[in-house]
Amino acid sequence: MSAASALQKAIFARLSGDAALTALVGANGITDRRPDGPAAPLLVIAGIDSIDHSTASETGEEHVVTLEAWSEAAGHRQVQAMAVAVRAALDDAALVLAGHHLVLLFHRDTRLRRDGKSRFHRAEMRFRAVTEPHA
Repeated sequence: MSAASALQKAIFARLSGDAALTALVGANGITDRRPDGPAAPLLVIAGIDSIDHSTASETGEEHVVTLEAWSEAAGHRQVQAMAVAVRAALDDAALVLAGHHLVLLFHRDTRLRRDGKSRFHRAEMRFRAVTEPHA
């Protein structure tokens, strides 16, 4: 399994098991794709961009994980609450990855905005992760 796949599975497991977050989005409100029909509130693991992060002595990868919180509620309050719960669950978390070691996982930034094509409000959160293969 690739490091990115192992990271995505571990993130999904952590977020799905977080009581504060599931109270906001519901039991099925965390996914890795946005459904075609309206479904909000929703947290989407929108993407993982990976690059080589090897040193002279160790192999590794750096990943930028993008998560999107979606809400139909008026204003940004609900997506802000979702972003706070996601950050609390993931920032500096010690996740266990299949076949890989998570060196670090830190929140980079969050952007709030109204989606121009719909009535939805969105929080886009990015996290930086570094992984190494198990020896």
